[in-house]
Amino acid sequence: MAHIAIPIPSTPGKQDIEIDVTINGKKHELHYRVELFYWGDCTVPTFDRVECLRQMISQYDQDWSLYYIGAPTDTFVPIAFMRKGDMAIQRQLLIGS
Repeated sequence: MAHIAIPIPSTPGKQDIEIDVTINGKKHELHYRVELFYWGDCTVPTFDRVECLRQMISQYDQDWSLYYIGAPTDTFVPIAFMRKGDMAIQRQLLIGS
């Protein structure tokens, strides 16, 4: 099994999430961030929502990598990021190294 789902309460604004995981006695700390990106915040008005997301994400904090794009609504799209250093840790955990 490679995934465990943990419900995150919906609150306005940015959500910084820290998870301590112990697998086979080894402890790891992973950092995630979930933010709502509002369509009205697009710098260049466009009907192409993909281009809008591309622009907003390209200007995001470079210490974080795109992790997951949630289901969009008419108002916003939730996007999850993972701290860049944690991506290597997660890859190691997934492949069992």
